[in-house]
Amino acid sequence: MAHGYESGRLNLPFVGIPTFAKSPLVTDWGAIAADVAVLGAPYDCGTQFRAGARFGPRGIREASTLFCFGHAGAYDHEDDTTYLENVQIVDIGDADIVHTDTIRSHAAIEEGVRAILAAGALPVVLGGDHSINIPCIEAFSDQPPIHIVQIDAHLDFVDERHGVTRGHGNPMRRAAEKPWVSGLTQLGIRNVSSTAREGFVAAREMGADILSVRQLRALGIEAVLARIPAGARYYLTIDIDGFDPSIAPGTGTPSHGGFLYYEGLELIAGLARRGQIVGIDLVEVAPDHDHAGVTSILAAQLLLNTLGRIFAAPAAG
Repeated sequence: MAHGYESGRLNLPFVGIPTFAKSPLVTDWGAIAADVAVLGAPYDCGTQFRAGARFGPRGIREASTLFCFGHAGAYDHEDDTTYLENVQIVDIGDADIVHTDTIRSHAAIEEGVRAILAAGALPVVLGGDHSINIPCIEAFSDQPPIHIVQIDAHLDFVDERHGVTRGHGNPMRRAAEKPWVSGLTQLGIRNVSSTAREGFVAAREMGADILSVRQLRALGIEAVLARIPAGARYYLTIDIDGFDPSIAPGTGTPSHGGFLYYEGLELIAGLARRGQIVGIDLVEVAPDHDHAGVTSILAAQLLLNTLGRIFAAPAAG
């Protein structure tokens, strides 16, 4: 039956299933055919304070629909560039999470990331708390070496505390132990920390370069980028509490004095030009602590702009 409006499904932001950026949903992990595949990891049993990051993937996906109006790519007048033109993004749903079972939940996340890598796509994982980075990095065990770039308020370099080795305070220590991790750059670390002085000493001894927000501002973004190995394969892990709680209140462990949006974007854009970003996770978005939804919007906007810069950079090939 003919209708008076244009033919085809409009699929506008406020209708339908809110996959990430309203991208196609692929439930068969053996049939991923895309440049980017988004995986949800709604696990927050690794948190030590305020829970709620298990709802992060849903919040980020819903917020991401704000930026999708059916345009072919996204034009940025400042850069005079259309980003994400002809970049195929798919959403492969969530990893199976068994509440309170860390081992099974992490194994399911690792399985999802391995499926994305096997398909030759860029994995983008939506957390969840920062412990979900552990299985993400484990999924790279048969890949060439990676250098981890972390944006975070906290060092997350605890070896073991109260018998816990795979909580949200442990991921960077677990990563540093991996032979396929060539080094770490930890940016935004600040203020009173859950990591003792010994943790910072251990991190530096294991190859970490640690800078606070104030140190980064004093050095300048280009000088900070120059400290990161050039031409490397980067894994980017973004804890939303790396950003100031004035723009990212919806998180379990907010810390004042964080990055502003353009600081983060300029860092990431420079990183994309300096080497190849081969994996991303964004964690610790807890929508229930932010009823205006601005934290989820920040996460979605940052991820989409990050993907735009990755595929516009010469390293993307």
